[in-house]
Amino acid sequence: MPHINAMTKHMPPQCLALSIIKTLDGACALGNVFRRHGRYKQAMKWFGRALAGYGKALGVDHPDTLGTVHNMATVFDRQGQYVKALEWYGRALTGREKALGVDHPDTLTTVNTMAIVFHRQGQYEKALEWYKRALAGREKALGVEHTDTLTTVHTMAIVFARQGQYEKALKWYERALAGTEKTLGVDHPDTLGTVNNMAIVFDRQGQHEKALEWYERALAGREKALGVDHPDTLHAVHTMASVFENQGQYSKALEWYERALAGREKALGVDHPDTLQTVHNMALVFDNQGQYEKAQEGYERALTGREKALGVHHPRTQNTLRCLVNLHQNAGQTSQAQSLQARLYASKSPHN
Repeated sequence: MPHINAMTKHMPPQCLALSIIKTLDGACALGNVFRRHGRYKQAMKWFGRALAGYGKALGVDHPDTLGTVHNMATVFDRQGQYVKALEWYGRALTGREKALGVDHPDTLTTVNTMAIVFHRQGQYEKALEWYKRALAGREKALGVEHTDTLTTVHTMAIVFARQGQYEKALKWYERALAGTEKTLGVDHPDTLGTVNNMAIVFDRQGQHEKALEWYERALAGREKALGVDHPDTLHAVHTMASVFENQGQYSKALEWYERALAGREKALGVDHPDTLQTVHNMALVFDNQGQYEKAQEGYERALTGREKALGVHHPRTQNTLRCLVNLHQNAGQTSQAQSLQARLYASKSPHN
């Protein structure tokens, strides 16, 4: 960059070094802005510049360099490129353990985010292993009521719920809820996230009225704190729909799913995993109503998107494929069902 070279040509070495670091900090900050707004290509461009500069000016094992490596991993993570994300998180973790120590908060952040990736891949036992490591470190380094510690408690509860261990999930959610209410307040987004997830567990246990009560609490709080189009608010809308679905109130369920779908397509994109979850659930409702053409259309959209975003081995991808198999079997379309069944068998992987 010629204009920068001209400005820095006659600077004393200390001033020049400080100027370069400030420039790199600015590049990293821009990367974070683009990442928050979902503009991942631009985020990677600025993180890449920062990484190259930090590595040259400070060294590859400097905390600022490693922080940029971690940030680049988060972009791959948000794009659903989980294998690449783990590779970059692993690089950040190795460096942070060496430079900062195994119990440093930044090291533990990388441990926790690696757990999240395993979680998203459906590798629940591996996710729990990494969450437990993050939790032990955070309790020791930060305390049991620190927000980072409570976040790990909350995400462990999510894994237990995904595994169908509902009582265990509620126990961990209750710990997270008590902590966030005390530390952050009853209307904080983190508190409301735990409220919403507890509602999900009540729903899966068949306690539908209790689930609706907790969903309504989460939704009201999120609309007030975050706005009607925020992804967390839309998650509450989606889960409200799921309760009506489980109660057999299909028209009401579709009304709420349509609201969630419109919001998620706008806020997250048409191929985001959360958007595809709403598409899948709407297909289930159409299936239960006997609207088989609409159900097939929805399943196929969800399957195509999930194979791309999550991979063929992910439990959610396989669930959609299984629903399509059943749809064709029930319609007497044997050849289509057999073809999809073969795809399902081929997609099996060791962690499912």
